[in-house]
Amino acid sequence: MSAWLPVAPCTPATCVEPSRAAVAAPRAVLRLAAVAVLLLAAVAVVLTPVRRRVPAAVVTHWSRWVVRAAGVRVRVTGAAPPAGGLLLVANHVSWLDIPLLAAVRPARMLAKKEIRHWPVAGALAARGGVLFIERDRLRALPDTVAALALALRTGAAVAAFPEGSTWCGRAHGAYRRAVFQAALDAEVPVQPVRLRYRAREREVSTAAAFVGADTLLASVWRVASARGLTAEVEVCPVVPAGRHPDRRSLAEAAEAARWTPPPGVPHGHQGKAPSKSMCVL
Repeated sequence: MSAWLPVAPCTPATCVEPSRAAVAAPRAVLRLAAVAVLLLAAVAVVLTPVRRRVPAAVVTHWSRWVVRAAGVRVRVTGAAPPAGGLLLVANHVSWLDIPLLAAVRPARMLAKKEIRHWPVAGALAARGGVLFIERDRLRALPDTVAALALALRTGAAVAAFPEGSTWCGRAHGAYRRAVFQAALDAEVPVQPVRLRYRAREREVSTAAAFVGADTLLASVWRVASARGLTAEVEVCPVVPAGRHPDRRSLAEAAEAARWTPPPGVPHGHQGKAPSKSMCVL
């Protein structure tokens, strides 16, 4: 396995809990229909020149609408990310993470190269500005980092999930360092974001997790049929450019920021960081 292909121990059988309270099937279907309408509207925009003139505010609102249409409440805390070139990094739990990051700041996403060859979806992703990476070829890593740095130098935001794999939300993986080299080369700040999914009882929920051999269809239905699911998006303090001399220390700083309470919040108020080595409910 390469640096782009880490393996998470999370699986649907061992990590994903059955929902304690689910909505009726017709309501879940209506939620999925609402999501489909929003996605079709986005496709129409991507396929026309109008997409280049869509304001960032529209993208952020649309992203929240997609998550809300799926029946998930969205709670964003923290300061707005800075303008200009920015590396946006977050822990990875679900397919919902992508619109949630876009709700923080519209950004060019990283995706595995295989998606580029998917029918319809691959072409749409390419037109939408997705940056594709060859995760199974270490020799391609320098070119990938150079492409990311170039995008950052142009003033774009690039969003990445440095864990390299999805986790259930009750455990997490270490941040891979390669993507942080692009931020160093482009001399741009890093914006850490912490994503959490909670049930109505305020406990961490695994309903949104998309892990292991889980299928997208199963995960989407689990989310749409969940009751009282909330996505918490915590925008952590930005890591300024030039603060860290190498990608290792920069990655460690960005990862540590996820578990550091913001000013005025006592340590322990937000709970302890989950174990890196185990995924036990």
